[in-house]
Amino acid sequence: MMKALSVAERNRLIAPVSQQIYYSLQARDAEYELLPAAVDQGIGVQVWSPLAGGLLSGKYRRNQPTPAGRQLENFGEPPVHDKEKLFDIVEVLLAIGEEHGVSAAQVALAWTMHRPAITSVIVGARTEEQLKDNLKAAELTLSEDQLNRLNQASQPPLLYPYWHQASTAADRLSPADRVLLEPFLKTQ
Repeated sequence: MMKALSVAERNRLIAPVSQQIYYSLQARDAEYELLPAAVDQGIGVQVWSPLAGGLLSGKYRRNQPTPAGRQLENFGEPPVHDKEKLFDIVEVLLAIGEEHGVSAAQVALAWTMHRPAITSVIVGARTEEQLKDNLKAAELTLSEDQLNRLNQASQPPLLYPYWHQASTAADRLSPADRVLLEPFLKTQ
């Protein structure tokens, strides 16, 4: 993205205004570079598969048979690196959904839409019922406590150089830096 912006500026071309990326509670890797760059450069973000291919819908649960239509063990996109963490996230989604009387999918979508730089989400509903449920997420407001619970359950590990930045430059972080580092600063 940064290279495309640079080429556009250098050649006086129309610069990209948005990026389309994979991002969800199940895979927050975009917080390392893509979302901070979007915040820094004023680029919008369209998220594809915010329900992680349906894994965050609430129908995939710990110690329950995998529903027909998906092979959780062998399905490579999106990759699931830590199944136990996935199920921990789903449990939090279900609990918050119960607090609001809504689906886990609505909670996952509301969380995604609340994140920095996110301008839209692309849902992959297969049925009219799923689509109607997904659209209701736009009306859901999550409390600070609920957002914190979701963030704690899904927080990516703080890799180098980010942990060093959090411990040595916390007083000089930009809004872009805070996309990833803010939760870690609260725990120090």
